[in-house]
Amino acid sequence: MPHCARTAADLLAWAVMLAYVVNPGSSSTRLALADIQPSENPDLPGQLQVALTRAEVRLPERAAGQHPGQPLSEDEVALIVQELRHAAREWPAPAAVVSRGGEIGEVGAGTYSVTPELAAHALAGLSGQHSGNVGAALALGLAQVYGVPALIVDPPSVNELLPEARESGFPGVQREHHFHALNARAVGRRAAYEVGKPFHRARVVVAHLGVNISVTAFDQGRAIDTSGIGQGEGPFGATRAGPMPLPGLLGLAYGLERGELERRLSQEAGFWGLTGSSDLRELERQERADPRIRAAAEVFVHQVCKALGAYSAALPARPDALALSGGIARWESLIDRIERRVAWIAPVTVIPGDLELEALAEGAGRVLLGLEDARTWEPPN
Repeated sequence: MPHCARTAADLLAWAVMLAYVVNPGSSSTRLALADIQPSENPDLPGQLQVALTRAEVRLPERAAGQHPGQPLSEDEVALIVQELRHAAREWPAPAAVVSRGGEIGEVGAGTYSVTPELAAHALAGLSGQHSGNVGAALALGLAQVYGVPALIVDPPSVNELLPEARESGFPGVQREHHFHALNARAVGRRAAYEVGKPFHRARVVVAHLGVNISVTAFDQGRAIDTSGIGQGEGPFGATRAGPMPLPGLLGLAYGLERGELERRLSQEAGFWGLTGSSDLRELERQERADPRIRAAAEVFVHQVCKALGAYSAALPARPDALALSGGIARWESLIDRIERRVAWIAPVTVIPGDLELEALAEGAGRVLLGLEDARTWEPPN
């Protein structure tokens, strides 16, 4: 990612930047007004200050559940844009509109200018289905109202893995490259800043611990290796199995139809399979009293620590920081055990939940403040 040469004085000369932030989900869209200001630390110019005013907009059912070959029409997108405008009716006009991107083919990380071609590609699901596929079209429609740029940041199809990290030991079978790109990169930035380094000069391992899990090694801002998301190689999640010994997996596969196997691995495993519950808050409350929960928590801690160690070793040198995020990062006793076991590797930063809105705002801010150039999307071959 190119970094534009601007002095601290140049940055401080900029007025406060405002951006509308659109984050479409499976059933609703989070909308925010972001007040973006330059960093107060000249040694870390990317450490922007972001204040958010939030709103939430319900999406029509069709927007949340698109099917291949049935993209939203221009009228349907316009209707959602109208709802967004109504939700933001009392806000000042933005300098840009930024949204979570969808599946747009394998791309590098960064902030991308939204073109009609990019928006149409994502909306049609030509590179895969994702709840964020509508995001580029919404950003473009809303930006056109105000005559400002439309942007997306770190879409889920980011793939920067090293060639040796992509391959498995079986010809033609490659490892999964999808991970929590938007949140993990934002968390990695925060962890790098805490040890006094800009992200593009730091080595950080980020474990996103939510319903889905991914553990990712960042080398100078590039995600060089990852456990992947969903049925990847990372620790188990609320209902997903995580890594399994091959003989046991083959035993299940021989006895079940593929659809049933995938359902059980994604919906009846993880904490649910080991304890009978996927309610993480309830599991935390009951941990001391229930030996099954205590045992499952110990397995989870072990798997997370092992993954953090493995992806630390994927880096060319010792990491500068480790970071834990996601909903499970709110489980304090569990996270405390992980921190104590891996603190010898590098300082540990804990950021519970997600930073998706902040990540989108910061991605727009880096472009608006001239810290980065907006990238140009090219259709996949």
